[in-house]
Amino acid sequence: MSLSTVLRVAGRGEGVTDDGRYIPFAAPGDQVDAQGTVTRGPHHQEPPCRHFPECGGCQLQHLDDTAWSGFITDRVAGALAQHKLTTEIRAPLLSPPRTRRRATLHAERRGRQVLLGFTGQGSHNLIDLAECHVLDPELFALLAPLRGLLAALLPTSRRINVHLARADQGIDVLLDGLEAEGLAAAEAINAFAHRHQLARFSMDEGLGPSARWEPDPVTITLGGVPVAFPPGNFLQATPEGEAALIATVQEIVGGAGTIADLFAGLGTFTFAFPKAKVYAGEAARDPILALKAAAAQAKRMVFADHRDLFRRPVTTSDLDKFEAVILDPPRAGAREQVAELAKARAPLVAYVSCNPNTFARDAETLCEGGYTLDWIQPVGQFRWSTHVELAAKFSR
Repeated sequence: MSLSTVLRVAGRGEGVTDDGRYIPFAAPGDQVDAQGTVTRGPHHQEPPCRHFPECGGCQLQHLDDTAWSGFITDRVAGALAQHKLTTEIRAPLLSPPRTRRRATLHAERRGRQVLLGFTGQGSHNLIDLAECHVLDPELFALLAPLRGLLAALLPTSRRINVHLARADQGIDVLLDGLEAEGLAAAEAINAFAHRHQLARFSMDEGLGPSARWEPDPVTITLGGVPVAFPPGNFLQATPEGEAALIATVQEIVGGAGTIADLFAGLGTFTFAFPKAKVYAGEAARDPILALKAAAAQAKRMVFADHRDLFRRPVTTSDLDKFEAVILDPPRAGAREQVAELAKARAPLVAYVSCNPNTFARDAETLCEGGYTLDWIQPVGQFRWSTHVELAAKFSR
């Protein structure tokens, strides 16, 4: 009987055989017969979670770390090839299981039962999590009591978002899309937050988050600086992933004295350079105000600018004033800002990306402008996911 071999894993997680077939949940080294039956190879592991593959939180639990690293590298190399680019791609830095400190789950009522978890693979079906191998254990431990609280608050036929994050003071909870008025609801929320020693409990009823419980101001420490953490704000998914990205950016930027940090957010990279003068540009109002206040309190040499870098990118003449530029745009990339940067004389660029495709597009623009793509450091902080992050060095 003729067997084909799985050579790699495609972008959506299917194994690709040497005869061009796409086989769901197959790993490199697996053997596949003509009917599609898979014989597991050396890199096919037993998925640790009972919810795989139905749960959309993970797509690649059947891969061991060697195969997952290969998938990440292939994703980056494939995106570069689409733009006729090549460079050194370093071994990916992988976050361990059970380290996700930020997650958005969904909740809905089914009769008397409240389901709480991720949606299914390619569907809107809600998977009620009985276990999770990616969430921080403290976040997961809160799910069962949260179901009890939501049983008292959730109306029928309503799905809401539940945002969880670990802050300096403990767990931060934001319920998005739920109204909870009246004394009974307020007492239930306060009792729940006190019992579980939450850092904060917020609700967004459609007009923005409002804290219902916050004994002390909630912060996240970045570069030794406590920064006010707005409810539901962006935070790198794992401490290990954040540390890997910061260390890589520090390696790229080195001892630069003047740095532009574009799409700065709360200041993950801004505060990683305590001896430098840093310009921090960010379009979202709450994080840039938090960054500005934290920098002033810590007496850091930071100029915080509330600026939409898509509509009003920092100009080439202004970028020429910096010894290094850091940019960490959203998934759409930084097309408008990169067009200005490609003409600038800044000798070093650290580009942090959560989308290899838009990164490769922007990298082509920078290279056409005279920059060299020196190397790429992939980071896998969304364990067993097809989501790929990276930090890349460009130089003139």
